[in-house]
Amino acid sequence: MESVARGGTRWKRFALVMVPSVAATAAIGIGLAQGALAASFSISGQEFKVKADSLAGTNFVQYGSVASGKTLDGKDFAAPVAVSGFKSATITNMCQSVVTPEVPFIGNVSLELRAGTDPKKPVEASNLYLDVSELKADAEFGNIDIGVAAGSLAKKDGDPGIQPGTKANPYGFGQRADTAKLTGVEQKAWATTAGTFKLSGLSLKLHKGVKECF
Repeated sequence: MESVARGGTRWKRFALVMVPSVAATAAIGIGLAQGALAASFSISGQEFKVKADSLAGTNFVQYGSVASGKTLDGKDFAAPVAVSGFKSATITNMCQSVVTPEVPFIGNVSLELRAGTDPKKPVEASNLYLDVSELKADAEFGNIDIGVAAGSLAKKDGDPGIQPGTKANPYGFGQRADTAKLTGVEQKAWATTAGTFKLSGLSLKLHKGVKECF
């Protein structure tokens, strides 16, 4: 009986991993764009990986914060993150993956999402925030300011600043740039939020075992 109970819980968690990747994206995006939702939530206990050929954005900001949530075993945890924000961004050849471990009778199950594989139809996002724990890329910034107090990142109303509801010190270190272009992107993240998120050529697959973007 104990084994059955654990298995049921894990299947529910596995199902919840899929929701924010696809179905909930539109609803959350509309709510954020209209100011109906605070951009703050308890994150899942699973990091996900994102790989892309390029990410090009405008009105870039970056600052330190803390993401909090529960592990798959239900224990509270907090993780330091570097939050990267963009007023608008395009992403080419995006791959997102997350692995759910030890699903009963199956083992590990990987979710793989791809979009923007056609360079002429990239992924498009507005008011994009990425809670990143690790990033590898070649980066080029236009008109960058380094060492700005996080609470002063927005140059004018409507520009990205500290995301409402997040645990960031307004007097902490931050940086901003008019433009940012990252190529050969490989990152680990805890969360992504956006006002709008257009996934051109969306493909979602489930794989038995571990199959990650990198």
